[in-house]
Amino acid sequence: MNIQEFSDLMIDYGKEIDIVFTEEQLQKFYQYMNLLIEWNEKINLTAIVEPKEIILKHFIDSLTIIPYIKPNESVIDIGTGAGFPGIPIKILREDLKITLLDSLNKRIKFLDEVIKELGLENINAVHARIEEYAKNKQYREKYDVATSRAVANLTTLSEYMLPMVKVKGRAICMKGSEVSDEISKSKKSIKILGGEIVNIEEFTLPKSDNKRNLILIEKTKNTPSKYPRKPGIPSKEPLY
Repeated sequence: MNIQEFSDLMIDYGKEIDIVFTEEQLQKFYQYMNLLIEWNEKINLTAIVEPKEIILKHFIDSLTIIPYIKPNESVIDIGTGAGFPGIPIKILREDLKITLLDSLNKRIKFLDEVIKELGLENINAVHARIEEYAKNKQYREKYDVATSRAVANLTTLSEYMLPMVKVKGRAICMKGSEVSDEISKSKKSIKILGGEIVNIEEFTLPKSDNKRNLILIEKTKNTPSKYPRKPGIPSKEPLY
């Protein structure tokens, strides 16, 4: 896909979610897409490799959380994988300070390359498990926003996210179409961890039948120090 076709599609989809791109932003997204396709031949970063699918299901999908992030906030993207949603929101919002967290070092090498090639600032990629990173007092409860996309069920995810968010901050969970069961099961854990669900936004990705949900959790009090538990336990023994 050439840059003109790419830009036309990004602009078209962007209108549907009230986003207007600059030429510079479109150029960076185009570079990002090509790096993703190139690196994906060497390491498994994504199952989505067709340019139109990358635009819609990675870039546009990532940008749907933009309205919920205030100016100059600090954001941690947990289990970022190939950089979603962290890098797209950074390209669009230079004011944000972004941390990309992933447990696989080969993904971090890819993210470092993207950050360097795109000339992004105030963004860093960290190789760590969230269960250990969240125990570090330097980072724990220091972020305005924690976000994550398709990493775990909501109960487990809240144990990863809420310890990172400062009181009055937010966790933004990016989910697929069916969330009612997850939400009902997660209420106990979210309360234990100091959070409260304040909004559930259901929508469909532009010009598709791909349904999505954004679950917004407000941090109302400090998370007890024993959370998150040791690696593996939040997923094996959810706080139902």
